[in-house]
Amino acid sequence: MKIKHEKIVQLIEEIDDIILYLLSKEKSKRELIRLSCSTYRKSARNLIHYKALRQDDIRRIQKKLGNIGLSRLARAEGHVMASLVNTRFILNLLIGGKSKPKFKSRLSIKSGQKLLINHTKELLGYRSKGRRVRIMVTQPTESAYNYQLVLKMIKSGMNCARINCAHDDAVIWGRIIQNIKKASKTLGRNVKITMDLAGPKIRTGEIIPGPRVRKFSPKRDDSGKVTQPSLITMVPEITEESERNTIPVDHKWLQKLQSGDKLTLTDTRGRSIILKVIAVGENEAQVNCYDSCYIGTGIVIHPDRKNLKETKVGEFPPQKQSILLKINDILTIHRNDVLGEPAYFDQDGNLQQEAHISCQLDEVFESVKNGERILFDDGKIEGVIESSEKDLFKVRITRAKENGTRLKAEKGINFPTTNIGVSGLTAKDKEDLIFVAENADVVNFSFVNSVDDVYELLAELEKLGALRKLSIILKIETQRAFDNLPEILLTAMQVRYVGVMIARGDLAVETGWQAIGWVQKEILAMCSAAHIPVIWATQVLENLAKKGLPSRSEITDAASSLKSECVMLNKGAYINEAIMLLDKILSDMEHFQEKSDAMLPQMEKLLV
Repeated sequence: MKIKHEKIVQLIEEIDDIILYLLSKEKSKRELIRLSCSTYRKSARNLIHYKALRQDDIRRIQKKLGNIGLSRLARAEGHVMASLVNTRFILNLLIGGKSKPKFKSRLSIKSGQKLLINHTKELLGYRSKGRRVRIMVTQPTESAYNYQLVLKMIKSGMNCARINCAHDDAVIWGRIIQNIKKASKTLGRNVKITMDLAGPKIRTGEIIPGPRVRKFSPKRDDSGKVTQPSLITMVPEITEESERNTIPVDHKWLQKLQSGDKLTLTDTRGRSIILKVIAVGENEAQVNCYDSCYIGTGIVIHPDRKNLKETKVGEFPPQKQSILLKINDILTIHRNDVLGEPAYFDQDGNLQQEAHISCQLDEVFESVKNGERILFDDGKIEGVIESSEKDLFKVRITRAKENGTRLKAEKGINFPTTNIGVSGLTAKDKEDLIFVAENADVVNFSFVNSVDDVYELLAELEKLGALRKLSIILKIETQRAFDNLPEILLTAMQVRYVGVMIARGDLAVETGWQAIGWVQKEILAMCSAAHIPVIWATQVLENLAKKGLPSRSEITDAASSLKSECVMLNKGAYINEAIMLLDKILSDMEHFQEKSDAMLPQMEKLLV
């Protein structure tokens, strides 16, 4: 194929302009590069080059390079200057130019790849045999008391353990760490321990409690005949965590029950209900009921035996209420600790009181503005702020299910277009950081939004003497964090080892579900440019971990995680099955993909 001399000359000139622009940007950021830990000095320089490269649209140049069979620079993020210099050198040879390159790169393509490999090993530990991508597993409370569970996790393929400081306390964390270290030593593994700081949580406040009543219903066929009575278990005491089919009664009275006893009561609707005792244990009795009934606190139970006195139903915990919200409904958000309530209508359907709920973070009320978006419960409900005052603001609901979506207490609130101005470190985080600095290998920094947040964390680590000891994983979960990512990474490079966790759930809510695909891709590219390992997080094999059976989309998602350096699994009853399946998927798929590059193994062997 004959290529016109003047077109290649023009292409060389365009690449020269890009290289000179990148060098000028590097010069302007010399101080920031100097402040970087020596581990990341070359990486900081390369990140600056990549950000500068992406500040212009180079697709036209990419197409020209592709047309003559050269690299289109699409995978150049880990070695930007080397790729440009090498491409220019080849173009120059094509027109008979000098063999000596005009520019030099201080980071070769191979060196860039090695930096990412080394940084990953130091941050996340050694890889498992036959698998490049590490597996991080969130530890349940049970790991503090069940050593065999931890041992199985490591045997199944866990490379690093995650402890979330939003749950449990230092005593539990310490026991979990002790079991991890014991199991690691037994198996000859080096399992890294990472700990999440909880960070500032913007959540809905409490809702006015519902009645202390529970409903029991038998199963019926299509004609309404009872096919199976409801099974009710009587116990001395119940809590919010108790099974839904339990009711509390006096312990001494309970011990006097006998199989075959008949009990009657009048439920909250005034209906007479008969219960039949079918089994009696040491601290419980099981009864059948063939009618639907509503049993509440204080209802009197009358036995049919004369030598057994009546008793009252004990204290039920109040039912947790929710607020039903439909499109165009108005929801008032309170600053004060006001119990939330659903909207109230009169008998004619006229609105008497708007739905309202509180927000647990005061700073929100200083920042919100009319017209800004607001999302609730992982984006299930969306609205726009219509008016705001000192202690409240009103939201018009713009997205919910057709018949409405229920909003509960303690659900997350997102303000994707609002700068709330909340620090990334809370008072609790600073207290927890003392334990983390003494006991963990890595601190996972939640809700980092800006360079100032990173500086605050660095200052706290300096106070604790852990700046050069503790590594950092930055959790990217907001629109602001994504917008500020290059500067956040450059600032964080002052510590020895840095990682990024893509918290895809919160991030998708903030950036919009339609955008999460390219947002995730851009984060991966930016981190590759910085030679910073990425943790692929949120709902990976979640159905399998919790229910024992994966969905097809989960398998595809797990395979896509090969673009990262580590995959995070959340806790669940079937966590070991999830670890083993993920281990196999990652090991098998490595033949076909390395980071974002498709690999081409011999097809004949694949088809056997």
